[in-house]
Amino acid sequence: MLMFLFLVVALAVVVAAVTLAVVGGGESGPLPEAAPERLDDPLPPDRPVGRADVDALRFPLAVRGYRMADVDDALGRLGAEIAERDARIADLEAALAGARASGHTHIRPAEGEPQ
Repeated sequence: MLMFLFLVVALAVVVAAVTLAVVGGGESGPLPEAAPERLDDPLPPDRPVGRADVDALRFPLAVRGYRMADVDDALGRLGAEIAERDARIADLEAALAGARASGHTHIRPAEGEPQ
């Protein structure tokens, strides 16, 4: 009987300690919510993304790998910049071809490009 009483008292102490830890005790109030670890976007918003920016990109780990939303955002941003660069290259190539066709000979071809 004494052993049963000891176990009940020990269980009550453990429950009280856990309750105080979770609910909080005294002036400090309940424990604050932990902020989720989020991607601190190292991709520069004020200039085009460079190779070094992509090399420095690190995603915070989640329970089962990486946070899908963080990876999707970064890939979307990179995809948009690549599409913008491709469009700019196409415009410049079209302008160069038009200038060559109209007879402007003062435009030098790029290194490695046929004349």
